[in-house]
Amino acid sequence: MGRVRLHRFRGRGDSIGRRIAPKTTVGPDLELEAARRAVGGFAIPTPLLFEPELSARAKTPIYLKLECLQVTGSFKIRGAANRITALTEEQRRRGVVACSSGNHGKAVAHVAGACGIPAVICTPEWVDPVKRSAMERAGARVLADGKTYDEADAQAGELQRQEGMTLVHPFDDPLVIAGQGTLALEIQEDLPDVAEILVPLSGGGLAAGVAYALKSVSPHATVTAVSAQRASVMLESLAAGKPIEMAEEGTIASALSGGIGLDNTYTFAMVRDWIDRHLSVPEEAILEAMAYALSHLHLVVEGGGAVALAAILAGLWLPLSDSGPTVIVLSGGNLDPKRLHEVAR
Repeated sequence: MGRVRLHRFRGRGDSIGRRIAPKTTVGPDLELEAARRAVGGFAIPTPLLFEPELSARAKTPIYLKLECLQVTGSFKIRGAANRITALTEEQRRRGVVACSSGNHGKAVAHVAGACGIPAVICTPEWVDPVKRSAMERAGARVLADGKTYDEADAQAGELQRQEGMTLVHPFDDPLVIAGQGTLALEIQEDLPDVAEILVPLSGGGLAAGVAYALKSVSPHATVTAVSAQRASVMLESLAAGKPIEMAEEGTIASALSGGIGLDNTYTFAMVRDWIDRHLSVPEEAILEAMAYALSHLHLVVEGGGAVALAAILAGLWLPLSDSGPTVIVLSGGNLDPKRLHEVAR
């Protein structure tokens, strides 16, 4: 593929948006209907809520996809279910291993526990204690030894090699990507004229899956991916034209932390070629979005799950077209009570 074309524009805040023109189809041929059947055994169809206040601000209909109310508290259950249910009997016996900053680990632990499959979750030592506790309650063994996400990822890879466990990758796996894509199919069924979906961006599993699935049923619809400024390795990799490594920064959107892997096989190319626009939001905007969700929507939304909402509230987003409504994905609601108290204040 040729060089990515970046078009920069400024909204009413400090963040910079990047428009990346979609190219030809790349990546795996995702089996979306098979994924829907697998995911349906574990996930629920989450509500799609019309939001009048945001609609009035944006002068276009705005809907919220409430994955913060999903089983295990995030969209991650979709990809985990599709990947784990595809294991052979021998793979089930050997068990699964995953690296996670929290939500993916919760999902893997939940699905593996329901299927009677041994699971080990490798996390960075700063993992949210609420998420770690949930993994352990689901029956997983949690190893919180890595100082960073990338160190935890290396530990998971070592367990895969040494013990023959199956790695359930948090994003760079066709079955995981297809599982996340079922979210877009639900949106399009509930809102057939959807024009744009805003999704959080980290490793790219959700963004790639949503873009692929949405454009398979609504070819003219668009997808905007929103990064946290302190967790923007995919965005910076796109600018560099290849996967890169970046120093890990502390962020209220910790679910978006971590690298994308220098050997990234699927999501880098799919995000590059299928996402229509990128936005990046600062920490204060994310915190304000979490507070808005709590006070106006009566919803608990974690930092990583609130970045798309933050882009709209901070005035960094304008519709790509006037052809129909926009959907904001609130991707997770797993929030430490201490952080919830900070948001409430």
